[in-house]
Amino acid sequence: MEQNAELFSDNEGDLGTKAAAAGGILGALAMTSCCILPLVLFSLGATGAWIGRLGAMYQYKWFFFAFAGASLAHGFWKVYRPTGQACEDGTACAVPLNQRLMKTALWSSAALILAALIFPYVSPFLIGY
Repeated sequence: MEQNAELFSDNEGDLGTKAAAAGGILGALAMTSCCILPLVLFSLGATGAWIGRLGAMYQYKWFFFAFAGASLAHGFWKVYRPTGQACEDGTACAVPLNQRLMKTALWSSAALILAALIFPYVSPFLIGY
């Protein structure tokens, strides 16, 4: 019975790391929805009136930033925290979460969030105003 509780808690930790990485990615995409995403979609040839309406999301940028920042902080904590337990064969911690994939997702999300924060200040120089 005690071993089942350990399995559940380890699987719960993996789920928390995956959820934090997914939350960071979704938060980063939501942050870019006002500024960078319409530019990228237009560059790829997507057109329509709905792209212009994405600019209305700008007023919610800081809420998206708070969500993305909290998700990233939790994700980085889950991925980089030291584990003090020894794993035995056949337990859930013996099959580790793909750390490289999670670190790549978290760092990519952090870079995208940084780009979304910097873009409004850098865009006048890029456009030539």
